Amino acid sequence: MSGWLRVVLLAVALMVGTWALLLLVARRLPPGLLRDLAGFVPDCVTTIRRLRGDPRVPRRAKVVVALAGLWLLSPIDLLPEFLPVIGPLDDVVVVALALRYAARQVPRELLAAAWPGEPRLLERLLGVDLDGSRRVDPARNARAVGPDGSGPEGRDAP
Repeated sequence: MSGWLRVVLLAVALMVGTWALLLLVARRLPPGLLRDLAGFVPDCVTTIRRLRGDPRVPRRAKVVVALAGLWLLSPIDLLPEFLPVIGPLDDVVVVALALRYAARQVPRELLAAAWPGEPRLLERLLGVDLDGSRRVDPARNARAVGPDGSGPEGRDAP
């Protein structure tokens, strides 16, 4: 076996082994934010696959969703994945934008049925409840309305 082929096979084996180890660790995570983040990208890939195959999804939304799926699967990224915290950020932003676009084109029930993860994560990603109403951020609302019902710093809220 030639030297370059041996190096390629070793690299592939190392990558597959690392993925297997990450899957094992992710399955043992306790419920909470870290577990939700570990399952976010696989949930997005599943949703993209399901939406792409559904005949009720408009062609334009399918194209956008398919491009987001290709972006996720591509080894070329704007931010390298090995950077802590910010590495997967470009993937998350692209998927969030694609799913928000699809959410405007596709009925919410269809999007909710395609999402395999926690519904609250999809609601958070889209910024709306799955019933179609806009979500209100309680922290943002608390800053906008003072304790006496007036606007911030005692001014009347518009």
